[in-house]
Amino acid sequence: MVAALERQIFDFLGYQWAPILANFLHIMAVILGIFGTVQYRSRYLILYAAWLVLWVGWNAFIICFYLEVGQLSQDRDFIMTFNTSLHRSWWMENGPGCLVTPVLNSRLALEDHHVISVTGCLLDYPYIEALSSALQIFLALFGFVFACYVSKVFLEEEDSFDFIGGFDSYGYQAPQKTSHLQLQPLYTWVMAWSRGGVVASAPRPPPRRD
Repeated sequence: MVAALERQIFDFLGYQWAPILANFLHIMAVILGIFGTVQYRSRYLILYAAWLVLWVGWNAFIICFYLEVGQLSQDRDFIMTFNTSLHRSWWMENGPGCLVTPVLNSRLALEDHHVISVTGCLLDYPYIEALSSALQIFLALFGFVFACYVSKVFLEEEDSFDFIGGFDSYGYQAPQKTSHLQLQPLYTWVMAWSRGGVVASAPRPPPRRD
């Protein structure tokens, strides 16, 4: 989550709209995976693992894009900004040790734009972006293994719980309704007293109720 938020911030600074959208979906997937782990929901973890497969593919594309593998070229294709602007990665001008020098009166400058010269970078921005994507791939592989293992444990616990009878194994019994109440007769003893003592005693049945 921390790595995704860090990447989202720098992509916002560089107006990289395609990575911003992908990072947002990834953050939602991470939240879903955390919720599934806390709430013991194996389905959420399975969805999280499926998203990580797509996330690895996206970061692999980022690496190929910035390293210009095959027909990909970052100089002519503005895929990251959906071809809406000429912005590049934020690390292009703000990389470690980079010195930005504006080029005045350049014929290459478009309207409302200026040309700059970036020199002295300890590490060029394509390599920084590639390393960031490589870190995301490493974390995604770790998260994929974790999600698969935890979801398997949850599924095994659910199967064992159903096999042993659910709540019956814990002595739980649903209350049973009775059709009628069993009434027991009550007897009261009536004792007659005389001057000499007890004359007679006999049980008297309770009054009958219709």
